[in-house]
Amino acid sequence: MNQPNDLLTFGGHLEVFRRMLFRIAVVVGGIAAVVFCLKDETFELLLAPSEWDFVTYRWIERMVQAMGFEFCFEEYHIDLIATDLSSQFMTHLTTAVYLGLLGASPYILYELFRFISPALYERERRYSVQVVLTIYLLFVVGVLMSYFVLFPISFRFLGTYSVADKVHSTITLDSYISTFTSLTLMMGVVFQLPVVAFFLGKMGVVTSELLATYRKHAFIVIMLVAAIITPPDLMTLVLVAIPLYLLYEVSVRVVRWTE
Repeated sequence: MNQPNDLLTFGGHLEVFRRMLFRIAVVVGGIAAVVFCLKDETFELLLAPSEWDFVTYRWIERMVQAMGFEFCFEEYHIDLIATDLSSQFMTHLTTAVYLGLLGASPYILYELFRFISPALYERERRYSVQVVLTIYLLFVVGVLMSYFVLFPISFRFLGTYSVADKVHSTITLDSYISTFTSLTLMMGVVFQLPVVAFFLGKMGVVTSELLATYRKHAFIVIMLVAAIITPPDLMTLVLVAIPLYLLYEVSVRVVRWTE
């Protein structure tokens, strides 16, 4: 029978950690393999935000029409191309791995929690479960925000922008997928702001009064962060900065709750 984690030697902990990484790799690999086999369904989902009739545009049209205005988005078509012989296959492979990691993220969090939980007190263990769930939910909200709002609007603006009628945009598949994955991942990460603020508040590094005092400075920093993580257009920058600033206000209240 194995010893409890708190009685294991350093080598024993490394062995437990190695087994955990192996289980995570198997789960990620399994999900990635399923995604790879479901090529048509996967890329139909990933390429949907590039279509002129994407669901977000339909929602906006219905909301505007419900207010009594006649409004419809103009139809547009942007061709995606592959310029290298192996680019489509490599994009398919890397996308499967990325979605495998994304799909396995609840299991990864579970394994990490299971690894560190023996070193926690019972109260800390219950507390950690809530933190892990909050981190995952905020990550999912950030991913959905990117998929349904930020990326499609950014793609529509940049893809249809033209300096002259004779110049037409053709986007490479690599560029599309890399922009999609990087923006989605970054949104999932930056949505962890309230969690970071919670821990900083618990450690006494920041106070709600301090965060409230430096709101204007925080807004400038948020604009800079939004400019770094988004494609180079003003519309997407604003769409990212608004929820980030709202998360900052939530963080102020979270820190106040910890005091």
